[in-house]
Amino acid sequence: MNRRVFGITGWKNSGKTTLTEKLVTELVRRGWKVSTVKHAHHDFDIDRPGADSFRHRQAGATEVAIVSGNRWALMHELRGEDEPTLEAVLSRLAPCDLVLVEGYKREAHPKIETRRLEAKDRTPLSAGDPNIVAVAADFAAEREPLPVFDLNDVESIADFIERATGLVA
Repeated sequence: MNRRVFGITGWKNSGKTTLTEKLVTELVRRGWKVSTVKHAHHDFDIDRPGADSFRHRQAGATEVAIVSGNRWALMHELRGEDEPTLEAVLSRLAPCDLVLVEGYKREAHPKIETRRLEAKDRTPLSAGDPNIVAVAADFAAEREPLPVFDLNDVESIADFIERATGLVA
């Protein structure tokens, strides 16, 4: 399946999550159905100890689905398997207009790089990644060959993503 995928990448504390959240809000407001994929570090958990689903996983279940009238979630314990590729994760998502991918610095989809003065590292990633097609920064990015947006100019960034992914001409 050919999906519209656009990434938000950058160093730790560069504003990726905040920008992703604001972009989802803006793109949904514009009428698009948006899904997200977030790359997390190693041992994250979305389940609290003592919950039935947590107990199922602790008992050894590989997959645990939690289903209610409002939402459902599927957790998959790797149990020694390799981390799935981004492509494998994308293939499991329901159809939508656009998938925003937070993280996944080394993948080959088009991305915007976030930069903040308070970030862990301010070394530009764009110099070594031809898939970075724009920059969003909270400071003036001098001599940047790519389009540069103010990190808080969500409307202009959303316009750019709509054009870059073919959602609009």
